[in-house]
Amino acid sequence: MRYQDINAKTIDAWCESGWEWGKAISHEEFNAAQNGQWDVLLTPTKYVPHEWFGELKGKDVLGLASGGGQQIPIFSALGAKCTVLDYSGNQCESERMVAKREGYTVNVIQADMTKRLPFEDGAFDLIFHPVSNCYVEDVKPIFKECYRVLKKGGILLCGLNNGFAYIFDETETNMKYRLPFNPLKDPVAYEDSIKNNWGIAFSHTLEEQIGGQLEAGFTLTDLYEDTSKYGVLHDYNVPTFLATRAVK
Repeated sequence: MRYQDINAKTIDAWCESGWEWGKAISHEEFNAAQNGQWDVLLTPTKYVPHEWFGELKGKDVLGLASGGGQQIPIFSALGAKCTVLDYSGNQCESERMVAKREGYTVNVIQADMTKRLPFEDGAFDLIFHPVSNCYVEDVKPIFKECYRVLKKGGILLCGLNNGFAYIFDETETNMKYRLPFNPLKDPVAYEDSIKNNWGIAFSHTLEEQIGGQLEAGFTLTDLYEDTSKYGVLHDYNVPTFLATRAVK
């Protein structure tokens, strides 16, 4: 089985078990967003500054690996014309459920972001890409595709894992794995990933992720760091995530 399919099945199972990143927003949260009270996350704990978005009303927005009914309904409530692409069937179904409940239209596409994105050049004003490329072995093609499907002046907002946490075992107190963490090339990491229901995840450097955006042609305009929300590294305030804002 391809690792992408393992990850889709794993995330579907997480959603069925009540995974926090698979819980759709409530009707009350949707109404609040319509009244200008809203926040969204790219990384586990810090809200994205509203100024990173600009005016959303009437804009074409792509939620890339952003299914689950959490962010896209907010953008829809703010007047954006939204498309969401996700490889998890359950995450896609959550988007359809919220759209039906609240009475708005959203284009939901179940697809693999490691492939060419099924959109024309310059289709979107903004791409919202929360932490997810840690489930992709090669991230640079994703940034190139984002650049292609954004309009000139379009904004790419990314949540990224800096890779540091992958050296530890599940207790986050013992160093066990060498970087880069790649279960496809490390039998022990693969066995542990399957046994612990982690999915097949990969560490990526800032060179790959920020450098990959710059290589694709983007201009980086802002960033911030974040912690994991849970565990020893979070308790010690060790930043293991970052969010970036880049412009085409």
